[in-house]
Amino acid sequence: MNNINTKSELITWSSKFACGIKLIDDQHKSLVLLVNEMFNHVTGDNIQEYDYFNRVIKEAVDYIKIHFATEEKIMLATNFKGYAEHKKKHDSFVLTVVDNINGYKYGQRFTLLSFTKFLKDWVLTHIAVMDKKYFEYLRNIAIRNPDGKLVVSLDTKQNVS
Repeated sequence: MNNINTKSELITWSSKFACGIKLIDDQHKSLVLLVNEMFNHVTGDNIQEYDYFNRVIKEAVDYIKIHFATEEKIMLATNFKGYAEHKKKHDSFVLTVVDNINGYKYGQRFTLLSFTKFLKDWVLTHIAVMDKKYFEYLRNIAIRNPDGKLVVSLDTKQNVS
């Protein structure tokens, strides 16, 4: 297992994950860091892992909810047609995480490693498949101002970065 003094990456950030909206890219980078931080606390010691998990999980879930709300706000502001499907995926993910947390609290077998791998798979798949749909949509309708901010022209211009 990992020694928490030796940092490892389960996910390495790559520009292929970037959408070009600084706020979203920064949030995605933070999610990658979160997964890597959890991975670096996999010790094989159930007590240590349980203590760590209990300390960080609420903060992690809160951050994920903020990120989802940010994405959803952008989708709504730009009239993204895939919004309803995307929101369902976000809601389903949050429910799955909460179910895992509750199961863990009530004695179901749980390891930090399996939970971290679940997060890794979900984050990578979600960014690569679901988020890519709205990234492409935004690129098609957006204009980048000289200051680097992405502006979407619909009925009125809306700043999305």
